[in-house]
Amino acid sequence: MNRQTLQGLALALMIGASATALNASAQTTAPASATAAQPWLDPKLDADTRADLAVKAMTQDEKLTLVFGYFGADMKPKYTRIEGSLPGSAGYVKGIPRLGIPEQWETDAGIGVATQGSAKEFRERTALPSGMATTATWNPELAYKGGAMIGSEARNSGFNVMLAGGVNLVREPRNGRNFEYGGEDPLLAATMVAAQIKGIQSNNIVSTIKHYALNNQETGRFILSANIDQTSARMSDLLAFQLAMEQSDPHSVMCAYNRVNSVYACENDWLLNTVLKQDFGFKGYVMSDWGAVHSGSKAVNAGLDQQSAGEAFDKQNFLGSVLKADLASGAVSGARLDDMARRVTRALFASGAVDKPVKIAPIDFTANGKITQADAEEAIVLLKNDRGLLPLAKTARTIAIIGAHADVGVLSGGGSSQVYPVGGRAMQGLEPATWPGPVIYYPSSPMKALQARYPGAKITFHDGKDPAAAAKLAAASDLAIVFADQWTTESEDVWTLNLPKNQDATIAAVAAANTKTIVVLETGGPVLMPWLNEVGAVVQAWFPGTSGGEAIARVLTGEVDASGRLPVTFPKDVAQLPRPKLDGDPKAPETPFDVDYTIEGAAVGYKWFDKKGHEPLFPFGYGLSYTSFGYSDLKTSEANGVLTVSFSVTNTGTRTGKAVPQVYVSPKAGGWEAPKRLAGFKKVELAPGASTVVSLTVDPRLVSVWDDKAHGWSIAAGDYDVALGASSRALSVTSTVTLKAQALPVSPRAR
Repeated sequence: MNRQTLQGLALALMIGASATALNASAQTTAPASATAAQPWLDPKLDADTRADLAVKAMTQDEKLTLVFGYFGADMKPKYTRIEGSLPGSAGYVKGIPRLGIPEQWETDAGIGVATQGSAKEFRERTALPSGMATTATWNPELAYKGGAMIGSEARNSGFNVMLAGGVNLVREPRNGRNFEYGGEDPLLAATMVAAQIKGIQSNNIVSTIKHYALNNQETGRFILSANIDQTSARMSDLLAFQLAMEQSDPHSVMCAYNRVNSVYACENDWLLNTVLKQDFGFKGYVMSDWGAVHSGSKAVNAGLDQQSAGEAFDKQNFLGSVLKADLASGAVSGARLDDMARRVTRALFASGAVDKPVKIAPIDFTANGKITQADAEEAIVLLKNDRGLLPLAKTARTIAIIGAHADVGVLSGGGSSQVYPVGGRAMQGLEPATWPGPVIYYPSSPMKALQARYPGAKITFHDGKDPAAAAKLAAASDLAIVFADQWTTESEDVWTLNLPKNQDATIAAVAAANTKTIVVLETGGPVLMPWLNEVGAVVQAWFPGTSGGEAIARVLTGEVDASGRLPVTFPKDVAQLPRPKLDGDPKAPETPFDVDYTIEGAAVGYKWFDKKGHEPLFPFGYGLSYTSFGYSDLKTSEANGVLTVSFSVTNTGTRTGKAVPQVYVSPKAGGWEAPKRLAGFKKVELAPGASTVVSLTVDPRLVSVWDDKAHGWSIAAGDYDVALGASSRALSVTSTVTLKAQALPVSPRAR
């Protein structure tokens, strides 16, 4: 057992004051063998049967136990965590020991095991790159491995529920929480987030998918109404959830804070009962976001199954004492409570959480660091390389490293998803120090990683706060690498897409002083680049996670190809957006307001830019490589209503690299929300001169429109253009296919 593994065990035990109790609970809840008295503990039975049997054996109070959750962290003097919860955790739901139903220990979030509240001792865990970064890999296999890794750390930290799976589309590029999500396209977001969810749940724990639905900005998130017609919602945000759920089978859905068409998401009968449970055929349970419950019987009858952290965040224990009174009065039926308890219990059986109880165990941080590094490397997008500055020349003798604390670490996003790094923070004393902070840089220094690769070079750091001083250092150096960052976080949006803290001025000054200037961006999403024409190269590194500094260095030096592709459009100006001004007023947090998503409808991101004829700064799907690729032999066919596409990809350059061929479909007759849609993609690695044939099957819903009257999908008969290329704006090969008219059900799993 290596030092880091031992350190992981020590950390787990240090923070896990409840570890002994947890392991004892695991021993009592783990079914050694099924008995005639407790047949639901028979692992040979399917999850539905086991849940039915278990619920029949429950008292009303036991059923109520499963549908009410507690916060797992201290917020003194307001709230003290309940006994049995794990310190600094997101949540806790009591179990039913006499029936072998375990407690639910809940942890945030999608990049790793987080620590919440005012805990003095933090879990130090491995952090993946941001969700946006993982999506930028366009590599579901990496997303699965990352999910499996953080899921294993959750299990070994004592958690059996992980609040991951953020699939909200980027309707608003200023959204402070975009970094947690999967970009702007339903297919891409669904595919990548689903792979992560599958990885997490491979550890026999529950993963959520969230935040359902249309939770697309943080300003006013508790009070705003996201207004959209049902057809557009079905073809955009809800389609992303639908596809992701079909691919990954998450055991829980987290309903959102916001209202949808004036009704709170967690009491929205159309969202929860009609779309989710009836149309999508969802068998798991709906948990609320923390503080998202506003009613008792209304929410329960609309489809809410579990209140999260009710005592700490909601005005009342709506699914606790209020629900018990509602049952007595008849406002909620006993059958509905049975359904709620059954859904929660089924998830615990289906995930394996009952049969394989969690317990504290060692964590191999060295191995896990390699997984997150691989993710970060493939996430990095080379946006510009006009002067051939990258890969870095091995002959450089003096290199200026400027800005973003690149001498000590890399930035991470804030809020509930914040993972605290092994070894502690690279920077102390940054503001904000408390919620939604603290601002944390992971101790993985790009500068130190470059120094290890250039032992004979003089590499000098400047903090970049004084543009003139930074320019002076750059002028005296062979080349300059400016690191620029923008901290984004839950609960706050950014009100400008320009870099903060005068960093644009620093980049411009450095570029004027040295024509060999490279910019590395550590941001949660798109930023404007008024200096773009003045610099030689631009690299988008996102929030790159625990091993981000090493990953950045390996891409800059060409040890690995630059193979990331944009999962989101970078605008030239906010005037190009559907809403040039961000809706809401952070100074009036209690004043409800509407956000009009009918403006773009289902034309989110690149679809809006295509529809309006806007030229983006960088288009969706874009990214350069250190080699070049050719696309040919595009073939299309239709059989039994299913479109199949095949083509060849060739590495036409001089070094091994990874291509991301993308297929877009357009109806010649028009009639869609936008000219074209992403219909398929595949990441492939090729040696110089090598070729491969890729075959993709297009989901019929991606060539359909939602028909609200027929309550299903409809393919219009006619000719469709199928285009292949390197991005949404670089389509080099086209073909035409004729599709027959076809009506499709709402979902393969519809009830």
